[in-house]
Amino acid sequence: MNRLLRAELIKLRTTRTFYALAGVAIVISLLITILIASTEEPTQESVLTDVFQNDASTLFIMILAIVGITGEWRHRTITSSLLAAPDRIRFLAAKTLAFAAAGTLLSLAISISISIVGFAILGARDLPTPHLEDLIELIARNAGAAALLGAFGVGVGSLVRNQPVAIVGILIAAFVVDPVLAQFAHDVEVFSPTGALPSAIQGISPADVGMEKVDFLAAIPAVGVMLAWIGVLFGTGAALLVSRDVE
Repeated sequence: MNRLLRAELIKLRTTRTFYALAGVAIVISLLITILIASTEEPTQESVLTDVFQNDASTLFIMILAIVGITGEWRHRTITSSLLAAPDRIRFLAAKTLAFAAAGTLLSLAISISISIVGFAILGARDLPTPHLEDLIELIARNAGAAALLGAFGVGVGSLVRNQPVAIVGILIAAFVVDPVLAQFAHDVEVFSPTGALPSAIQGISPADVGMEKVDFLAAIPAVGVMLAWIGVLFGTGAALLVSRDVE
């Protein structure tokens, strides 16, 4: 298993798509932070959420995970990958763990960048900055959410092997379905893996993401529900991978 995990991490490290999308996530997060820190005047109570909660890693790691798993079929590398790792369940598990680790690292990179820039701008403007322990908790929450969504993205891609369809589907879920559910079926939205659950894990207020009607779960139950989603997707994807022939 360690050998398979190392192999998947090497694939990530040597893939230009990973660096491109990770770079975009970092740049977007920094631009939002710079804009808010430079133009707004947050209070001590709001500065943590307003300035430092701009981590875009959750969306981008989902897309990266989908690209990573569906790319095996898109570029016809799945056969060679499975020849090197005949145990298909272990192969999928290694892929899942690799993107969970990648999500954590991407989130940490973004959070550290945001923290440096945010503190610098707020300090220069003599505006309040968050307490260190609160910032550390926020960084840990963001990293945990990104890890879970990296694993979730692999699960989605293992079921929907058509890369464009999978990516468009996850974007529609996040930007169309979740807002509709938040307004008209908020009891369902509570359990959404692309909407309420990640926000609950990150400690974001429902009002901050336009979900005032949704009563978010506490962080630990939200993690449990996300793990259930990942488990269902992994089990179904593994069953399909084992039962289907590859070309």
